[in-house]
Amino acid sequence: MNPRRDLRNNKVALFDGIEEGGIRGSSSYSHEIDEHENERAVEGLQDRVNLLKRLSGDIHEEVDSHNRMLDRMGNDMDSSRGILSGTMDKFKMVFETKSSRRMFTLVASFVVVFLVIYYLTR
Repeated sequence: MNPRRDLRNNKVALFDGIEEGGIRGSSSYSHEIDEHENERAVEGLQDRVNLLKRLSGDIHEEVDSHNRMLDRMGNDMDSSRGILSGTMDKFKMVFETKSSRRMFTLVASFVVVFLVIYYLTR
């Protein structure tokens, strides 16, 4: 026989059990590494969830403030509509009488003449 082949067979026979134990050990070690990586991934996900939770809370507060602002604006528009409605009623009353119509024509004429003179002198 070949002495090299015998030496190789002896090494295989000698280290066969150690390699299996080494494989088992590395498998256990691999499992621990996987668990550690999973724990780090879970912590990363928890951080992301917390960030998203804070972000959604900020968005909620922003939406609430905009809703309050829109409500105030709607109330202001309603009050403006009431004032404008009253003004339009008075304006209609002015047009209904003939003497008021003359007064309006006179005021409108002065405004038109003033605007024409203003634009000509400019």
